[in-house]
Amino acid sequence: MRLDDDSPCAMTLPPAKPIPLKERSALVFVERAQLDVKDGAFVAIDSEGQRIHIPVGGVACLMLEPGARISHAAVSLAAQTGTLITWVGEGGVRLYSAGQPGGARSDRLLWQARIALDDTARLKVVRKMYALRFGEDAPSRRSLEQLRGIEGQRVRHAYALLAQQHGVNWKRRNYDPDDWSKSDLPNRCLSAATACLHGLSEAAVLAAGYAPAIGFLHTGKPRSFVYDIADLYKLKTVVPEAFAIAAKVQKGRLDMAPERAVRLACRDVFRKTGLLSKIIPQIEEVLSASQLDKPGAAPEARKPAFKEEVSGDDGHRG
Repeated sequence: MRLDDDSPCAMTLPPAKPIPLKERSALVFVERAQLDVKDGAFVAIDSEGQRIHIPVGGVACLMLEPGARISHAAVSLAAQTGTLITWVGEGGVRLYSAGQPGGARSDRLLWQARIALDDTARLKVVRKMYALRFGEDAPSRRSLEQLRGIEGQRVRHAYALLAQQHGVNWKRRNYDPDDWSKSDLPNRCLSAATACLHGLSEAAVLAAGYAPAIGFLHTGKPRSFVYDIADLYKLKTVVPEAFAIAAKVQKGRLDMAPERAVRLACRDVFRKTGLLSKIIPQIEEVLSASQLDKPGAAPEARKPAFKEEVSGDDGHRG
C-alpha cells in the first residue's frame, strides 16, 4: 500500500503534536517490510500484507534493516514528529546513514564547535567524560592521547572481566565491518549491542541540536560525538547484555538468533534504566565542563519543535 502526497488520507492528516524525547520508547527495528502512513500513524506492512501500527511520535528512532522500504509520507511524518530514521545492516550491526528530523539550532552547534577547537576546553570535556564513565577523576597532567590510551586499557580489562564472569570464550575485540561472518560470537554480540546504543545516542544528539561529527575523544568520523556519548553508558548497559547472550548461546540455552536476542535485551535495559531521559541532560553537563559559556539563541532563530519544559530536559529537536 502506498499513500501519495495527493491522496485523501495524506491531505487530511491532523497537525502532528510531537512527544518529548524522554517520554518515548527507545527503538523500533523494521525489516523486510514497507513503512508507510495509515490514519496518521506509521504502519509496517510485510510481504503478506499484515500491518503493524507504530504510534506516531512514540519512538525516538526507527532503524530500517535490509528489505525495508519507506514511503515519502512516512519520512515526512518522521520529520514532523522528530523521529530519527536510520538505515542499518542486518541485526542493526552496521549504521549506514541517518536522517535528521527538524532543524538543529545554530547556538548549540557553535558552542560544540567552539569547545572542540579550544585545546584546553576540549581536554576538560574529555576529563569529564572519563569521570562519568569510570566513576573517578582522570589522572592529572595527562594529554588527550594519553587519556585515550588509558581508557582503551580499562575497556579491554572490563571486557575480559565480563567474559570471565559469564564464562564466555573471549580473546579480544576484533571484527571486520565489511565481513560480518569473520567475527566470533562474542564480537558479533558486542557489535549488535553497540549498534543499538549508537542508534539511541544519535537520536539524542540530533534531538538536542548538536552535530554527530564533532567529537572530543573520538574524531574524524561522521558520528564521533555519538561514540563519545554512547561510551558513557556502554559498559553499564549494553556490554553486560552482550556477554550474557553470548554465554547463553555457548551453553545452548538460546532459541533465537543471537543478534535478535541482543536487540531485545538492549531494548529492555534501555527501558529499565530510563536511559533516553538521561542522555540529553548529560550532553549539556559534559560540554559545560569546558567552562566556556553557552551562547543564547539568536532572536531570529527558529523556535523549538516542542514547547520548552521547566525540567531543563530539552529532549526534543531544537
